[in-house]
Amino acid sequence: MNPVEFIDLADRRALVRVDFNVPLDDGVVDNDFRIQASLPTIRHIIELGGSVVLMSHLGRPHGDVVPKLSLLPVAETLEQLLDHDVIFSQDCVSDQAISVSKKLKPGQIHLLENLRFYTGEEANDDEFSARLAQHGEIYVNDAFGTAHRAHASNVGVASHFKERAYGLLMGRELRFLEEKLENPAKPFIVVLGGAKIAGKLELIRHLLDKTDRLIIGGGMAFTFLKAQGYHIGLSLVENDLLEEAESILKEAEERNISILLPRDLVAANRGHPDADWRLAGLEDLRPDEMGVDLGPETCADFGMAIAEGKTILWNGPMGIFEYAPFQTGTEIVMSSIAEATRNGAVSIVGGGDSVSAIYKLSEPKHFSHISTGGGASLELLSGNKLPALEALR
Repeated sequence: MNPVEFIDLADRRALVRVDFNVPLDDGVVDNDFRIQASLPTIRHIIELGGSVVLMSHLGRPHGDVVPKLSLLPVAETLEQLLDHDVIFSQDCVSDQAISVSKKLKPGQIHLLENLRFYTGEEANDDEFSARLAQHGEIYVNDAFGTAHRAHASNVGVASHFKERAYGLLMGRELRFLEEKLENPAKPFIVVLGGAKIAGKLELIRHLLDKTDRLIIGGGMAFTFLKAQGYHIGLSLVENDLLEEAESILKEAEERNISILLPRDLVAANRGHPDADWRLAGLEDLRPDEMGVDLGPETCADFGMAIAEGKTILWNGPMGIFEYAPFQTGTEIVMSSIAEATRNGAVSIVGGGDSVSAIYKLSEPKHFSHISTGGGASLELLSGNKLPALEALR
């Protein structure tokens, strides 16, 4: 599996799978994080005398042409960020779009329309893959965010190229999510939050082999707390996973791995910014209340534990951070990780909500690495292979 740096790019067309699945607000890119992350690979190719054909999906049109999910706003943002012209085609596999690609001169950039306007993309259809392959002479995958999907643009198309490589963003993701965590500097602290544990069970079990301390907040904490016998009121709970939670707690205890859970919280009668709320200990939570954020004692506990870390992995907010009254826990965890990073720790952040929280409450520069892939990072950190990477081998 070769990095793009090892490929001869001069006077050649590179078909590059990027992840431009970005939020739009009234036809304008609302957050360009993923576009920014793709720029080093694009610049690398054109600086070495190649031309670039970019392909991506946006949203879930399920094979229909949905005008509001066009990549045209992305083309406009990309032009501004690169200060470079971008040719845009209103289709991804039409004869006209392929013709534009074949006529590209060194240094030119061509962005194709949304891949998922065709059902062949998600179906990993070989005929669709073959049409896509006509756009380039070299295939480069730089879309870590979709690496866990076996789709045409990141799996099927690879078989149609003799030369294929991974891009600079993909390389950075692998360097942090694989190499840095293979033998992490100790203490290795894992901080998990978000709504549910269902998608993170495999991750937790895999990381129990490596972590020194597991910190759990957010909605997922209440399944563990209920498994310990606490009354959690109306808080989010996955009753079908109580035995799993209990098993994880027992396994951690047997391995002498510390699991840190909330001991106080912000209690509200509903998850709404105008809700009545108060601070409460776990024993004081009323039946008609739910936990919506960490309490001050828990914030202090989590902050002190994070400060000890030399490697810190964070995935998931600590509360309903979208609402100002309930964002303190996430903010404290975030600032504690940033401070540890300034003191020499390696900090790795994954998950879409965590990235959103950073853009809302902090800045990306305060962390060692912010992953562009939510599902992909979870799969990789759980020890699973990613179809897109296997296709490059």
